[in-house]
Amino acid sequence: MISAPRSPWWTRHVHADRRPALLQRNRLRGAVRRWFEDRDFLEVETAALQRSPGNEMGLSAFSTVLHTADGRETPLYLHTSPEFAAKKLLAAGERRLMVLGPVWRNGERGALHAPEFTMLEWYRANEPYEQLMRDCAALLALAAETAGAKRFRFRGREVDPFAEPERLTVAEACDRFASVDLLATVSSGGETDREALAAQLRAAGIRQAPDDTWGDLFTRILVERVEPAIGNGRATILMEYPAPEAALARRSARDGRVSERFELFACGVELANAFGELTDAAEQRRRFEAEMRERERRFGSRYPLDEDFLAALAHMPEASGAALGFDRLAMLATGASRVEDVIWTPVPGGDW
Repeated sequence: MISAPRSPWWTRHVHADRRPALLQRNRLRGAVRRWFEDRDFLEVETAALQRSPGNEMGLSAFSTVLHTADGRETPLYLHTSPEFAAKKLLAAGERRLMVLGPVWRNGERGALHAPEFTMLEWYRANEPYEQLMRDCAALLALAAETAGAKRFRFRGREVDPFAEPERLTVAEACDRFASVDLLATVSSGGETDREALAAQLRAAGIRQAPDDTWGDLFTRILVERVEPAIGNGRATILMEYPAPEAALARRSARDGRVSERFELFACGVELANAFGELTDAAEQRRRFEAEMRERERRFGSRYPLDEDFLAALAHMPEASGAALGFDRLAMLATGASRVEDVIWTPVPGGDW
């Protein structure tokens, strides 16, 4: 049976239904800004147009062309995150900063995804990434208090937003929920043993494909066994991601097999991704180039590296930073069923 299309979001009765949640979104935005201002963060606005949209293999960007007065053309992209620009500001001397604004990701639309959405990013120079865990817990409670919500609920799952989040390492989660010894397949130098991990997945009854990489197998464990089991009753901070999945995070000084990276989950929803930031430009370049080679292998395209960003890393202080999906947080706080229910004017082309 084909369901009838929704009336346009601007239809009076649809807008009237959506308006209470949208007003709650506004109140939450104001509360978040005040929370950071009270802690001496500087709110900054970063340019949306960048030479590189980011260099994570799985992200797809919107592209455009800058035309100069003398007829030259420069390809640019709408950023998928304000991260590169924010870190350049850290290199310039800022110490605590936050960004609350739109980002764009192509090919992503659904209950938890929109092609244009609002990202909250914040950075702390010379502070450990464990502080970001405390920040995340405080923001969950702030969202609930602002919306007057005692519980967050989504698709049959719920959490107490005022409870201290569970802290669970990725290795502990893989062992507990999949009986997989993940770190046995990662060396102290970060090299991986794909066949050893594949054998463990077969024993655990987790499906796999012949061309799956180690990273693909790791993702299957997360998606099929770990993520469905965490963020219930209270939020979960899933931390110490394996070094091959470090992205822009530095490796742990305690164990070279893992990185200073965590993600925040509530009601099965990934809300935030945080790093103890990598400041080694050579290592960051190596990771970016590996990601772009894999993107070209899979999708036939790659994005340029932001050489200005790599140069700035040499001047960036030790720092920690987090990115939180503001629309997802607003969705949970208001009880909405999808992120576009808390976005004032959704991007055309959806099911409105």
